[in-house]
Amino acid sequence: MARVHELKIRPEYFGSVDMGLKPFEVRKDDRGFSAGDFLILKEWSNGYTGHEVRVAITYILRESCYVRPGYIIMGIRKVG
Repeated sequence: MARVHELKIRPEYFGSVDMGLKPFEVRKDDRGFSAGDFLILKEWSNGYTGHEVRVAITYILRESCYVRPGYIIMGIRKVG
C-alpha cells in the first residue's frame, strides 16, 4: 500500500522540483520509502512558506557504491 511522506524542502530546490527540472530527491533513508509512495514536499525557509508540491516516488537507489550509506536517491515525478 502506498504511503504519503510529508517532508521539508529548501526554496532553492523547491522551485526546480515544482517546475519538473529536478526529477530526484536525496534523503536520509529513515522512513521506509518505497517506489509507489508519495512525497508532499513543503517549502521551508525559517518556517513553512505555504507552498507545497506532491510527487510520486518512481525509483529508489540504495546501492552503497553510488549513495552514501544511510541515504537514498529517489526518482520522482510531479503529480496532481
